[in-house]
Amino acid sequence: MNAAPTPSDRPPVRILHLEDSRVDHALVKFALQRSQMPCELTLVDTLDDFRRELGSGQYDIVLADYHLPGFTGLDAWEVAAQTHSELPFVILSGAIGETAAVDAMHRGVSDYLLKDSMHRLSHVIERALEVSETRRAKARADAELSDSRHRLAELAEHLQTSIEQERADIAREIHDDIGGALAAVKLDLAWVGRRVADEEIRAHVNSALEMLQHALGASQRIMMNLRPPILDQGLVAAVQWLASSFERRTGHRVLVRRSSEFIDVPREVQLVAYRTAQEALTNVGKHAQASVVEIDLNDREGVLTLEVKDNGQGMGPEALRKAKSFGLLGLKERAEKVDGWLDVSSSPRGTSVILSVPLRASANPDNADAGKEERDHDQGDFV
Repeated sequence: MNAAPTPSDRPPVRILHLEDSRVDHALVKFALQRSQMPCELTLVDTLDDFRRELGSGQYDIVLADYHLPGFTGLDAWEVAAQTHSELPFVILSGAIGETAAVDAMHRGVSDYLLKDSMHRLSHVIERALEVSETRRAKARADAELSDSRHRLAELAEHLQTSIEQERADIAREIHDDIGGALAAVKLDLAWVGRRVADEEIRAHVNSALEMLQHALGASQRIMMNLRPPILDQGLVAAVQWLASSFERRTGHRVLVRRSSEFIDVPREVQLVAYRTAQEALTNVGKHAQASVVEIDLNDREGVLTLEVKDNGQGMGPEALRKAKSFGLLGLKERAEKVDGWLDVSSSPRGTSVILSVPLRASANPDNADAGKEERDHDQGDFV
């Protein structure tokens, strides 16, 4: 086992002592020597000298008298806080009232000690240094956590963009290759069916045609989910298409209200609103046991607002916080990327999902000229 470091093994504590009394400075030095604290003391007695020494950046802690000629220890603290906010600052005074002591601690002074308790000075210094190091460590950890969150958000955005692009490519291949091949086979089978005389063969041809029609419908449905062409007709049309599709598929009644027939928003905002409505309707179909869904879409007062509300059984707080609620988490991250926010509220009378996005005063001309290749990114479905 390694032996514990002796006082002589520790690096000296570099102390800047602000004091106008040489006698008191000598008492401080004697108290620290008696406690066997290795230290280096530098004495200053004016604010100008204090500011100059602080600028050197070579001190670990400040000891300051409270009553000084023309200023106080709190004035010195303000000077230190401007450039060395993390430097421990201890007031060492012969007479400091309780009110002044409380005020000093509220301002951020590390500690205070009366001069008639000089035997406790080394303990107060060590405690101030420990607290300061803990704060610095916490600040470093907070900065690292913030950086990690930022990098994680960038990674999530990159992955989402990649997913959207992959879905665009898959939708294009389904349309161009699979859809085209199925349509060609259907035409050939129809041609054969018209020319064959055998009833048994014709029955098999008709069965194959039915299966092909089913496959064509499935491919079109998958393609629409991957890259809905309705998005090119605007947000209102896209939301209405989502609502009607959901109504046909589930039998739930969907009411859509909008502030106008066409709401002009940037394409990235359009996609976020579309995906929010899509995910909200998916959750209604899976969990809500609702009979009616209301969708409200408006752009009044310069804010795009989309609300999807159902009359289902609602969700408990644990459902909103559960680890696998990736759909809602993804929607919140998407909303933040366009400077918006998402609010989810639920009760036994139903659930409401509200997306709010501030709209710019004028559209970005770059978005208008993005072209079809840009549009191919605006697709996908939440899983």
